[in-house]
Amino acid sequence: MQYGLEDYQSTLEQYIKDIEAQLSHLSNINIGVDCCILTEFEQLQQIVSDAHNLTATYYLQHYLSPFTNHFSSISLAGQTLSNKGHGGLIIIEREVDVTPFIHNGIQIDARVSQALIETIFYPGGPVHDGGTLIRGDIIISAGNILPLTNMEVDGRVLGTRHRAALGLSELTDAVILVVSEESGRISFAYKGELFVVRP
Repeated sequence: MQYGLEDYQSTLEQYIKDIEAQLSHLSNINIGVDCCILTEFEQLQQIVSDAHNLTATYYLQHYLSPFTNHFSSISLAGQTLSNKGHGGLIIIEREVDVTPFIHNGIQIDARVSQALIETIFYPGGPVHDGGTLIRGDIIISAGNILPLTNMEVDGRVLGTRHRAALGLSELTDAVILVVSEESGRISFAYKGELFVVRP
């Protein structure tokens, strides 16, 4: 779903009110051996998760929509890859040309489509491990090798796809969407930071 600024703000404000109400409810519970508050924490966690997903989707859309008309197709492809347990690494070029920083890709030169993105990342395919470059409304190439970062996030060593996404985002203004093959988590790298879209 795409959000305008007003829709995003009003929905986020409601989530924040719901979080405050849930926290207030938790603070008024008389905690004891006979009072299990796990359900209340699960409800709070769900509200926070929904607010996080809304915010991540909004910012991803905000960063991409001026540079491609196919935000929805890219986003849906990422969700499908996640659901199927397939990994993905999608580079959406913005103002800075990324070609000096990536190499060994195979030319595609086809219009962006959800089906084509999913096909590129089908496990065992010749280009499924590399990055796919999107410029505007065209998939330029697939199977690209990206520079790797040495950064750790929250004290953990990242997998190759995430290190590649961060590495390129440190050198350009591209947005790099990453789908984890192991966990199905969807993240994006932008300006040297990694943001989770879907845990």
